[in-house]
Amino acid sequence: MPQDGTSTGRASLGARALPAAGERIDPMSTSPDPTAEATRDIADVAAVEVITTAAVHLMSAAAVKCGLAEDGPDGKGADYLDLDEARKLITALAALVTAAAPDIGNQHARSLRDGLRSLQLAFREASPFPDAPGEGPGEKFTGSVV
Repeated sequence: MPQDGTSTGRASLGARALPAAGERIDPMSTSPDPTAEATRDIADVAAVEVITTAAVHLMSAAAVKCGLAEDGPDGKGADYLDLDEARKLITALAALVTAAAPDIGNQHARSLRDGLRSLQLAFREASPFPDAPGEGPGEKFTGSVV
């Protein structure tokens, strides 16, 4: 707000000002471009971090779909059991971990493999009709977990 207490017609987001409704943006302007800033931010992140973050998201979602979520005020974690969805997530995780392992190094790959194996075993335990060895989710990439 200017010192006289009137509004400038712009909403502010941190140090950047957003255009008011109907205001045109000058492409030749020297003001910072949010897309360019986001691109620079992404460029600063190492590939290993992007891969491990994606793997952790897949692991978390698969754990919930395997019924491993914590019980809370909204219900039991087992209420979220969805083995069809869990199978897809675990298979995607297995493909990512298997493909990325040579590039991310043993230190990162080992913990991802351990988490993947735990999820594969949890899936097998939660399934009323366990798959044959080598036929479980992701096992075409990892081999049998039993």
